[in-house]
Amino acid sequence: MIVDSLTFLGESLFGPRATAVDLLAVLDDLGVERAVVCPMKPRGYHLGPANDLVAEAVRAHPDRLVGFARVDPNLGDEACAELERALGELGLRGLFLHPWEETFRISAPFVDPVVEVARAHGVPVIVAAGYPWLSEGLQVGDLARRFPDIAFVATNGGQINISGLGQTDVELALAASPNLAVQTAGVYREDFLENVVARFGGGRLLYASAFPYLEPRLEILRARWMHVDEEARARILGRNARALLGA
Repeated sequence: MIVDSLTFLGESLFGPRATAVDLLAVLDDLGVERAVVCPMKPRGYHLGPANDLVAEAVRAHPDRLVGFARVDPNLGDEACAELERALGELGLRGLFLHPWEETFRISAPFVDPVVEVARAHGVPVIVAAGYPWLSEGLQVGDLARRFPDIAFVATNGGQINISGLGQTDVELALAASPNLAVQTAGVYREDFLENVVARFGGGRLLYASAFPYLEPRLEILRARWMHVDEEARARILGRNARALLGA
């Protein structure tokens, strides 16, 4: 089973948009059985309706979609209450945090209360990673070390610029945090992805497309073409997402 560990639904404040129909057509075209779906940042800024939209899509396609809730830790108790609602009433199965679009430092102490809610519900956390000053590799690793019993997954391979120091920081974070994994989407350095597998094993890397922000037909080739053994490839393409994200 192939599982896309990061896709988005809704209409973003920044332009992209995607419906469940759009996403399912892409999944069918690529032979992907399931996908993790997260809310985009909506034009109205309020994430509650965006979580509702994801939950509605999951209810309509429970065999294909696994929904994650999105909250803004800047809102304190309000964010915790929304996450409780999303994981309880809406039945979503994880937490997605986007430090760049919501503007907060992922390692800041005020992020901990929403992560505590995720821990209480036993769900994983996906972090939009690699953004300067807010969610660089070592910052994501710092949060993962504070919550060693939660599965954390960093988008973008944990970095965006794919520079030497950025790669080193992600590798240091992975070495220090066995509960941290990274996704393939947008990582044009296949040698970096292959090195993650070589150093840390096939369980620390997940295929993701970040649809509709990135081109899904290209993104799946990263997992299909990288030079790893078939056992590792099977884990990257689906087994890790099923184990870590409940997909």
